Amino acid sequence: LCDSSFREQPIFSARAHVFQIDPTTKRNWIPASKHAVTVSFFYDATRNVYRIISVGGTKAIINCTVTPSMTFTKTSQKFGQWADSRANTVYGLGFATEQQLHQFAEKFKEVKDAARLAREKSQDKELANTALTIAAPQVSSPPVMCVNGPEDKLFRSQSADITLSSEKERIKKMLSEGSICEMNLEAELFTLQDSNSKLVAALHEANANVEQWKKQLTAYQEETERLRDQVADLEAHGPSDLLKDELTQSLEELEALLKAKDEVGHFNSARFHCLSGSGKPSNISLCLFCVYRSLQEMEMRNSDLERRIQNTEQNLSNSLEDRDRLDTEIQRAIEILDIKIFDLNDLRQSLVKLIDK
Repeated sequence: LCDSSFREQPIFSARAHVFQIDPTTKRNWIPASKHAVTVSFFYDATRNVYRIISVGGTKAIINCTVTPSMTFTKTSQKFGQWADSRANTVYGLGFATEQQLHQFAEKFKEVKDAARLAREKSQDKELANTALTIAAPQVSSPPVMCVNGPEDKLFRSQSADITLSSEKERIKKMLSEGSICEMNLEAELFTLQDSNSKLVAALHEANANVEQWKKQLTAYQEETERLRDQVADLEAHGPSDLLKDELTQSLEELEALLKAKDEVGHFNSARFHCLSGSGKPSNISLCLFCVYRSLQEMEMRNSDLERRIQNTEQNLSNSLEDRDRLDTEIQRAIEILDIKIFDLNDLRQSLVKLIDK
């Protein structure tokens, strides 16, 4: 790494938390750095090679040569990964923002395309050199093709070596691409397993919320039943009985008032008889005194009756206000209950859709 730093130049850098896949389980991520480190793309103009390098302290965390078959995959808004078949591992990068992840992904694609062009040019150059090597004996010594001598054997040996070398390169390339595809499939499997774990956690949380809402629903139902019982008690034993007692008492007072009026009429008749007859003055005085006493008692009873009627009206008004207040509380409790039932139904439909997926 130190020797190549003189001929390699950084072309892009970003800060990220570096992870590597657990080689044992192939499922969990192992942090390769305690803090965010610099991850850089380097270009070696001498060999026409691109590399991703990250150093933590004195240790190289990432030393990966970019090949055309590599793919950088975004697994979340701030996390991406790619597989390195040569190192037999999968690297993961966690960025601080979604924009940094997007910039790194774009640069990865750009470098991968550049590596592909560089490989194609290198292959074209090798093919051209091979063609020149094969064509050179035909130009310099054409009679050799018609003679079974040492030159003909040498040419056939060189052609066989070239063909064998090309076949080996092709086989190596196929094996490399197969390994890369396998690593990409494993990376996708890790991503799916991670998503599945998140969905399971969300489902458990939703179930916990459902249990909590069921308890709230039970509490609201109990409160509603209690309010309904209070209203029933008020309707059965409350304002109706009170109003009945007050009205009965009022009727009794009215009857007493009518009786008092009858007595007054009786006394008036007696007074008229005393004044118009030949009664004695003592009898007249006695009649007047009785009338006066009856009028006083009647006025007292009338005042008491008016006071009781006012109290009855006040009690009736208070009872009606209490009943209206209870009706309002019951209506509010019913509305809250309806909202909770709607929320529970919506949550149930969401859970059904989530389970179906």
